[in-house]
Order: sequence, then C-alpha cells, then structure tokens
Amino acid sequence: MSIRLKLLFSFTGMLVISLLMFALTASLFTIASTGDISSFRDFYKVHYQLNPLTEEEESIFLELKYLAKNEPDQLQNQKLLQDYDFKLKTVRAGLYVRRESTQIFESNTFHQPELEAALPPYDLNNSQIRNTFNIGERFYAYAKFDFTYSDGAKGSVFVIRERSPFAELARKLLPMLSILLIGLLVIANILLYRWITRSVVKPLNLLRNSAEQIQEGNLQFALELQSKDEIGQLNKAFENMRQRLQASVDLRLRDEENRKELLSNISHDLRTPITNIKGYIEGIRDGVADTPEKMQKYVDIIYTKAVDLDKLVDELFLYSKLDLKQVPFTWEHVDVSKFLDDCIDELRYDLEKKQIAIDYKNHACHDATVLADREKLKRTVLNIIGNAVKYMDKPQKQIHVLLHTDSDRVTVEIRDNGMGIPPEAVPHIFERFYRAERSRNSSTGGSGLGLSIARQIIEGHGGTIWAKSEQGVGTSLFFTLKRMQNQGGNDPDDANPDH
Repeated sequence: MSIRLKLLFSFTGMLVISLLMFALTASLFTIASTGDISSFRDFYKVHYQLNPLTEEEESIFLELKYLAKNEPDQLQNQKLLQDYDFKLKTVRAGLYVRRESTQIFESNTFHQPELEAALPPYDLNNSQIRNTFNIGERFYAYAKFDFTYSDGAKGSVFVIRERSPFAELARKLLPMLSILLIGLLVIANILLYRWITRSVVKPLNLLRNSAEQIQEGNLQFALELQSKDEIGQLNKAFENMRQRLQASVDLRLRDEENRKELLSNISHDLRTPITNIKGYIEGIRDGVADTPEKMQKYVDIIYTKAVDLDKLVDELFLYSKLDLKQVPFTWEHVDVSKFLDDCIDELRYDLEKKQIAIDYKNHACHDATVLADREKLKRTVLNIIGNAVKYMDKPQKQIHVLLHTDSDRVTVEIRDNGMGIPPEAVPHIFERFYRAERSRNSSTGGSGLGLSIARQIIEGHGGTIWAKSEQGVGTSLFFTLKRMQNQGGNDPDDANPDH
C-alpha cells in the first residue's frame, strides 16, 4: 500500500471520528443549553408525536376518523374493522378500537397483553391525537381519535405502529457511549500513530542509519525491507546504490591488486632479457668472447634478446591500447575460409622447420564472410598458433585448424596435441601475463600477453573466445565472429560501436 493511500485512510479515519465527536458535542451542547436532560431524551418521542404514521397509515387513519365523526356505529362492525386492520398490516401497523372500558377490536399484530393499560384516557376534545408510549423496552407511536357512539357511549379508534427502541436505549446508554467514543478516539489516534511510525518513520530511520554507515565507509550490510510502497522503492534504489558502491570499491581494490601484479610481471619480464643482454655485454667487455665465432654468438644472442624485449614492449603497448579501446579497427569484408588458407600458407614453412604438421579443414555449410579487421584477426590466429607451438611435447606435433558455420556465426577451432592445460588454469589463460606454470619461467618464450591480446581483438569484433583442454591430450581454442547476412547492406564503419 502506498504512502498516499495510508495518509488517505488516516485522514479519512480522523474525519469520521471527528464527525462522531462533533455529533456527541452537539448533543451535549443541546442538553447544556436546554438545562434539562429530558429535552434531549424525548427527542425521538417528540418526532414520533408529530409524525407517528407513514403516509399510507395516515390515509387509513383519516378514513377511520371520518367514520368516527359521521357513522360512529360502523366502528363496531367487526368485518369492517378487520378489513381496515388488514390494510394496516400491509404497512406493519395495527388497529385498536374501544368502547368505554371495553375492547371492541385489537389487531393480532401487537401480541401485547399490557396494551390496553398503556393507552391514554378519553379526551373528547382531541387536544392531542398523536403521541408515543412505552411498554417495557418496546416503543410505540400512535394516532387516535376519541368520539361518541349514537347512544352516547365514549369510544376511541387507534392506529398504532411499533417503533425502534433505539431512542430509549440511547438515552440509557448515553454516558457509557460518551466514554466509549472518547476512548475510541484515543485508541484510534494511538493506532494510527503506530501505523504511520512503523510503515514510514521506522524504514526512514533504517535508511538514515544505512546512509551513516556508508558515510563511515562500511558497505558490508544489506537492507531487507520488503514493502512495495514508495519507501520500498526508495529502499530498493538505496540498496542498488550500496551494491554498486560495493562493486566499485571491490573493482578498485581488484584493479589496485592487478596494477601491482602488472608492475611486478612487467618488471620480471623486462628484467630477464635486460639481465641477459648485460651479461653478454659484460662478457664481451671482459674478453670472454675472444674469438670471432664467440663474438658473433654473443652479438646474435644480444640481438635476439633485444628483439624479444622490443616485441614485449610492443605487445604491452598494444594490449594497453586495446584495453583502453584506443586502437582503431579497419573494417572490411573478410572471407574467413580464404583468410585461414592464406594464414596457414604463411606459417607452414616455419612450422615444418620445427617439425610441426598443420592442416586446415573447412566444414562450413554457409558463406563464411564476416566484417573484420584483417590485420588484427591475423594477429589473433598467429598468437593462438604461436602459443600452441610453445607447448608441443609429442614426437609427432600436429595443429589442426577447423572452420564451422551456422545460421549467424562463424566458428574457428585451433587444436593442438600439446601437453594440455590443468583444469584449474583453463579459465585464466586469457588473463594478461598469465602462465599455467606460476614460476613465470620464460624458457618457452613469450610475454604472457598473446592470448590476452587475442581476447581483446575478438571481443572488439563482437565475438567470443574460449578454450577446452585435456592434460596429456591437447588443447582446443575457439573463437566466433558474426556472419554477414547481407553483404551489400552493411556499412563497415557501423559494424562495431565499441571502436
């Protein structure tokens, strides 16, 4: 329930209670102004004295009054009286006729033995023809007409209707009702106050306490208010803010740890070739390379290490720019099948020198054209194959490249029969500087950034990359790219909004 409805119900309740209190105050004021409690007590009686009968009953009474004035003896005719009584019964009233002290007719509507004693005495002047009377707790209103029969005997005709005893009951219970109404007013105010407090003030206090905890730097708590009103919506927004702040803090701490790890990894990977270069240069300076052959060997090693160092810096620079999305992509239509043919032809000679067999199988059942940056896609394939080459441990080294397509994707699989990757390491191989052997032994070569760069490039194309591996059997790396559905209707510049 919304706060608006709660306030509406609260004010409606206060309005109803106020009206009741107003009515009670008006009643007490009436009593105080008249100075007589009977004036107030007889309010209903006065009303029924003036208007004792309904319109139908009044019409029948006027007919009986006319008979009493003009043909009084007709009021002794039982058949006629029964007919009039029947008419009165239909409107829930009854007829009573008397002659002197003798009852001529009494309607069986009343079933009241004390009725005759409760009726007023004769008043041939008919100074008061409408009034009320009580028999115990039962309350009656009547209209009567006193007349004389043709022989001079006094007679009366009554049209009587039983009324609700509410007036008498209210008169007796007035003090108790007054106390009860005042008590209800107090209780209602207390309950409304508690309701508003529990549903509005208490949740707001919890939010305030939560804000104070956030101000003090504590985000390790949760708001668990389940209401669906505006307070609940505010709580949900506040909890989402707290979670985002917590995630931001966690991300900052994680980035700080990554930054430290990155600096450590860069320092390690730069120190190794620099240390080697310094060692060989010192060897030359100390005269260790005392023959032309040794000198050439030292120079070649220094050059190789310098190339490795340059390559590491280049890959680090590229990874950093890819991570910050600062590398522009040159989009063009690329037939992945022909593209892989070209890549493998380029690699085949170098791989054969290392006694590594490579083959390519095209299992495409759809056109394999994609929108891609050819040079960066080539770097991805080379990085994946280069990573596979480093971990070959079988006598017959093999790399298989497979192409699959479906209705909207092109999938490239690069499978090797190397040593495989431990299961716990598979989810981490695309992280920067990650190596499955935690000693960071660089004897296998590489910077540890190859697969990270591959992931950045594939994700920059809007694709996905993942790996499957079985230790002792080999590793398969997969990446997917979105197929071109309508080559003529695509704009390469709009292919990927991230670049």
